[in-house]
Amino acid sequence: MKISQEKRDKISEQILACLYHNFPKTRFTAEIARDIARDEEFTRTLLEELHAKNLVIPIKKNSKGILFSRRVKWRLSNKAYDAYKSAV
Repeated sequence: MKISQEKRDKISEQILACLYHNFPKTRFTAEIARDIARDEEFTRTLLEELHAKNLVIPIKKNSKGILFSRRVKWRLSNKAYDAYKSAV
């Protein structure tokens, strides 16, 4: 089943809102998917699209500098955070 671009945009807004409420903490893809009640793979696809637009930043290393083997954490970019902050 194909989802319209309008619905993809609304779900992307939900992702950004979820990350905004947890800023500056990072969230795993699975946590974000659970919060917005969506599939993890679909959420990952949308997060990658948001990364291409410079709205989110992927974190691929833990606090000790070791690469995550299969997981990625995400956080809102400073530019997106400032835009949300000024809108609220």
